[in-house]
Amino acid sequence: SEEEKQRRETEFRKAILPFIDNYDVLWGGYVKEILGRYEKLKDLDLDKASSTDLLDNFEETINTCRRMWEIHMYMMYGTYTAYILFENLCRDLAGIDDTSPLFHNLVSGFDNKVFQVDRRLWEFSKRAREDGLDEFFLGSKPAEIQGRLQESTKGKKFMKDFMAFMNDDGWRMQRMSEMNMPTWVEDPTPALVNVKQFLQKGGGFNLDAERSKITEQRKKAEKEVLAKVPQEQRGWFGRLMLLAQKSGVFSEEHDHYLDLYTHAMMRRSALGLGRRFAQKGTLNEAEDIFFLIPDEVRRAGINPDQFDLRYIVDRRKADWQEWQKTPNPPAFLKEGFDMDMAMGVLVQSMDPIALKVVVGAMPQVRPELKADLYGSCGSPGVAEGPARVILNEDELHLVEEGDILVAASTSPSWTPVFSMIKGVVVDRGASLSHAAIVGREYGIPVVMNVFEGTAKIKSGQRIKVDANLGVVFILNK
Repeated sequence: SEEEKQRRETEFRKAILPFIDNYDVLWGGYVKEILGRYEKLKDLDLDKASSTDLLDNFEETINTCRRMWEIHMYMMYGTYTAYILFENLCRDLAGIDDTSPLFHNLVSGFDNKVFQVDRRLWEFSKRAREDGLDEFFLGSKPAEIQGRLQESTKGKKFMKDFMAFMNDDGWRMQRMSEMNMPTWVEDPTPALVNVKQFLQKGGGFNLDAERSKITEQRKKAEKEVLAKVPQEQRGWFGRLMLLAQKSGVFSEEHDHYLDLYTHAMMRRSALGLGRRFAQKGTLNEAEDIFFLIPDEVRRAGINPDQFDLRYIVDRRKADWQEWQKTPNPPAFLKEGFDMDMAMGVLVQSMDPIALKVVVGAMPQVRPELKADLYGSCGSPGVAEGPARVILNEDELHLVEEGDILVAASTSPSWTPVFSMIKGVVVDRGASLSHAAIVGREYGIPVVMNVFEGTAKIKSGQRIKVDANLGVVFILNK
């Protein structure tokens, strides 16, 4: 009803004020809180702890995960909703939206924690070259790098310092929210591959060179857009713009501090119990604990030697292994309701996560352009080069200098390769998706929502990406 809409609007105006007036303090407070929780969890030596302490740590980790999602959704909906409101104002007052290059320039040129981790990886590549360790990286397969470094005194010191860095910022796995994947703390191979790629590329850290240029572009865009806004509306427009500009920062930082770190803590705690269960014969190996549900872990946790859960694990593991052989199951939709209609409902909902991370602007086919793929602009610019189709994180080491990355989507573990590539094409995504945000900061073109990029484009084909128009051309078919 109109009355309900009015009530919600009044409540929303109150709720959004802390984000607009003091975003940095608000987000900084939550980061401090969640990091404090992680440190308490890490204080326990899992291999020396009693069964009771292991279970207590497990429960507190679950509570931390619960709290993480409270922070996650509160901050995300507040920040992303403001982003949508700002886009609406831009559309009404300046004639642009988040598919416009000018709009993307407005929200670019900001540092964040994920980029800071990448900068540290680049610094380690610089040190490796200075210490004469580059041959251990460049002449080795990914799984061999760590062993090769241990062959020399400088290499051992390098790995000691590198693992100290991992202990600070390596609480992440290659795939989001996958507790069955090792963290960088356990296996630093993916991070060492990033160092190798920086060595292959050579030169400085791209973001340092791009940041000042992109910041200048942003300031120029701000002046251009503000000049179109009526004087009496500039105050509110400017405040909302400042919060919208934080959206990209939050989008990347929440992955680091919340999604990745919390699930790394979940994995750490579960593996502590898993090792104990394996010692007592409850499981065959520690990793098997990921085939149990929390209640099963709780029942066996105090006296694991009294429980044999291997028959449960064996059955579930066999099912899981069988599922790996088949494609994703079809979407379940009611009769007469197709996927396009489902996407339409998401758009109508005005849900900021659906609109600005998952769905995005639908491609507009323009036959006169004679493009092979139509999408939308995630980051402005034009680039031409060889395509590199990457279907999962395990293939990231295949990316080479000058490639144009083609993927279904990207996530934080993909960020370092953006320093090597000329452009990005993704099947799905919106203006606050990872590919769009990182592409804008690196100053490379990103075309999103092409739907069939990974199906139509083959690695090695030469393609042209025109993100300003939201199109892709396959030059040698």
